Amino acid sequence: MMTEGAGMREQRPIAVAITGASGSAYGLRLVESLLEAGRSVYLMISEAGYPVLELETGLALGGTAEQAQHRLVERLGVGPGRLRVFGPAEWGAPVASGSNAPQAMVVCPCTVGTASALACGASNSLLERAADVILKERRKLILVVRETPLSTIHLENMLRLSRAGAVIMPASPGFYHRPESLDDLVDFMVARVLDHLGVESELSRRWGMPDPS
Repeated sequence: MMTEGAGMREQRPIAVAITGASGSAYGLRLVESLLEAGRSVYLMISEAGYPVLELETGLALGGTAEQAQHRLVERLGVGPGRLRVFGPAEWGAPVASGSNAPQAMVVCPCTVGTASALACGASNSLLERAADVILKERRKLILVVRETPLSTIHLENMLRLSRAGAVIMPASPGFYHRPESLDDLVDFMVARVLDHLGVESELSRRWGMPDPS
């Protein structure tokens, strides 16, 4: 029988962070999919994440947490409180403390610079502190790293994070589902992230399953 505490923990929000790595469409689609699945989302966008997101998707969020929350809530059509966006120095946010940590956190996409900061526990921004909280509380941290090629320093940082409990999930979409668009490739990666979060989805055809067409 599930205890009341366990049930409450399972319904905690999921934190998503979008950094300045290429691949911001992954992060946006992940947020959208989590909301569609009925989950609440805490969203953090790094300073570099805003211009990269606009460059790659055409979506201008205004550059501040307040503006981003207003525009995303309007764009995604979610109810009050389902999506909360926090600024880089918003230390009063729930994600900053283990006493109110989210169920899990995904940095999507994740720069190698962010991975470096997380590997040494820098906590110089809310995003870094939130990830540090997830690790110390032994909850799931997924890093969708987007960089190529990877240097020895990058690999050593990711190994250190993996040993600390993080899931390293490079943005490497598959092709066996015969993608016909960029959206299909994005959905493939987001579906893999959702699998590791335990969130059901039908974004992409799974290996060994028949082609619906």
